[in-house]
Amino acid sequence: MILVSIDDHVVEPPDMFKNHVPAQYQDQAPRVIVDDKGIEQWVYQGKVTGNMGLNAVVSWPPEEWGMDPATFAEMRPGVYDVHERVRDMNRNGIFASMNFPTFTGFSARHLNHYQDPVTLIMVAAYNDWHIDEWAAAYPDRFIPIGLLPTWNVEGMVKEIHRIAAKGCRAVTMPELPHLEGLPSYHDLEYWGPVFEALSETGVVMCLHIGSGFGVLNMAPDAPIDNMIVLATQISAIAAQDLLWGPAMRTYPDLKFAFSEGGIGWIPFFLDRCDRHYTNQRWLRRDFGNKMPSEVFRDHSLACYVTDPTALKVRNEIGIDIIAWECDYPHSDCFWPDAAEKVHAELTAAGASDSDIDKITWQNSCRFFDWDPFKNVAKEEATVGHLRKLAADVDVSIRPRAEWARLFNSNESGTTIKL
Repeated sequence: MILVSIDDHVVEPPDMFKNHVPAQYQDQAPRVIVDDKGIEQWVYQGKVTGNMGLNAVVSWPPEEWGMDPATFAEMRPGVYDVHERVRDMNRNGIFASMNFPTFTGFSARHLNHYQDPVTLIMVAAYNDWHIDEWAAAYPDRFIPIGLLPTWNVEGMVKEIHRIAAKGCRAVTMPELPHLEGLPSYHDLEYWGPVFEALSETGVVMCLHIGSGFGVLNMAPDAPIDNMIVLATQISAIAAQDLLWGPAMRTYPDLKFAFSEGGIGWIPFFLDRCDRHYTNQRWLRRDFGNKMPSEVFRDHSLACYVTDPTALKVRNEIGIDIIAWECDYPHSDCFWPDAAEKVHAELTAAGASDSDIDKITWQNSCRFFDWDPFKNVAKEEATVGHLRKLAADVDVSIRPRAEWARLFNSNESGTTIKL
């Protein structure tokens, strides 16, 4: 089996901007500070964001998972160290990975909160670090994904073309930009040039759950469980704007990946769309000679971590638009036994070997136009081969304090500089 995960995460190392921000702007670059409580926090132009513990739970006991801040010392090194990340990927049997950002927010909102020329420089610097340093350290193992200055149309178009020329295959964008004070995806005067640039370059627009939490008008006394469970439903709201708005119907080459939203919402959503289109004729919507469900499938890739019931209707969803993801190092991820979990779930759903190959790597590689075997023999990308390279990887569960002790005694093997 071959596993390509198109939704994992990197907790960015604190020195990431050092080699990518021009000297005259170094003092304005985002930086990590340690507050008077010993908590490490990213700061950009006075705005603070921390590394939440739930973003890096791999190898922690479950009773220590939570929303509280986490220091780099407490984390498993594979969370922020690219060399250790590849070792963890090998142990998990994952050949290739796409890594979404952490401190910037999934749609770079922490940077884009400030709409000025310096932020354009910082967005570009982040992308250069991600493409030229993180992904380039193991170019056969990572599918790069970039950020965009979502408040600046000209800046977005230039950055799409710039990073596409560097081999970047995707960008992460807001699910619902109107929640961030931007025009909605219905507004082609604003988003049209961006959609055109994405279409011209073949760069995929990734909509990761979480950036649209603001659409959930939950009860003030609702538990956090509500937010975590319902986050996947925001993918359907984003899909509605893109399918029934002008994006999917105007730009035939535009591609969207619904990241971590799962696939269970899709059958009902598409059935409802087709029924609405044929029944509510008075609205005079025009999908040409296709049904809305067909247009959605033409443009979309739907990504899941685990979805046992929906996999049983994979053909109704569209076997060619389903892709698996690991979500390392978040609380939803499977590590170090992803291969066993994925295989068991797919075989329980009656998936054939052909179906499994499509879902675990072929659909992703085709959609992102990424050749997994450009420099690597196919047999060297298998779970079995990768695990042979990782026999010495420690998979034990350790309390956060124990990880900190290893870090401070320099036994963790990381080269991170705080």
